[in-house]
Amino acid sequence: MRPLRIEGAWVDTPRVFEDNRGRFHEWFKNERFHGSVGQGFQLEQANCSRSLRGTLRGIHYASVPPGQAKYVTCVSGAVLDVVIDIRTGSPSFGVWEAVRLDDTTHRGIYLSEGLGHAFMALDDNSTIVYLCSQGYAPQREHGINPLDPALAIAWPEGLTPLLSEKDAAAPTLDEAERQGMLPSFEACQAYRRSLSTAREVTKLRQRVDAGDDGLVG
Repeated sequence: MRPLRIEGAWVDTPRVFEDNRGRFHEWFKNERFHGSVGQGFQLEQANCSRSLRGTLRGIHYASVPPGQAKYVTCVSGAVLDVVIDIRTGSPSFGVWEAVRLDDTTHRGIYLSEGLGHAFMALDDNSTIVYLCSQGYAPQREHGINPLDPALAIAWPEGLTPLLSEKDAAAPTLDEAERQGMLPSFEACQAYRRSLSTAREVTKLRQRVDAGDDGLVG
């Protein structure tokens, strides 16, 4: 895993083993994830999305706390996956970064709580699966128009974007900021620190319950 330019986002390129029977790869491994991100992934929901060529989904995000961190990979076809920093006060506010996810490289993207996410399908029936740290909660879900000219995301040329009515009617980043809808960088950082602390406390309690002699002093 390597960090993207946007703090809180990583791209994961797994080793792919191939022979005359087909291919195999570990599309998610908590040990590798923890070594890069510094914490494990709390799985609450797993989603699968199949899209026709040109389908544009996003920009989606959830209120923080608790937000919704995502680990995304493409299992069939190809998509242009985009992470957008929508956290007010962030050094990279308004910056986006795109990574091609496909069924050849099997790359994955992790985006932490508070970041915006969108993707465009490059092939018919492109299928992505993604792990979510929180379940879907309509009252906490929000969107930003992926065609916001101020963001100027470089979607692939030659494809007519196919959006849902909800995504097409979503506010621009500037409108969402003026309406107070965006998460703050400070709140996202504080929430992530609280998750790390809570997990360390849980591990300590587990060691105590197991009678770890190393804790006696």
